[in-house]
Amino acid sequence: MDAIQQHMLDTYRAAQRSEPAPPPPGRHDRSVLRDLYRHWLTHPPTRRTAPSSRSGV
Repeated sequence: MDAIQQHMLDTYRAAQRSEPAPPPPGRHDRSVLRDLYRHWLTHPPTRRTAPSSRSGV
């Protein structure tokens, strides 16, 4: 099932229960990506070094 079909099903269920309809898929994608990018700018990933392998252990 893709996102559009899931949205249609959720909208139908909400209508049957007299609940507000869910937001359409992809509506908040830009804001989520923008927030992730801003977080990455303020908290850049750190480099992880591989543990040193010791022979003879």
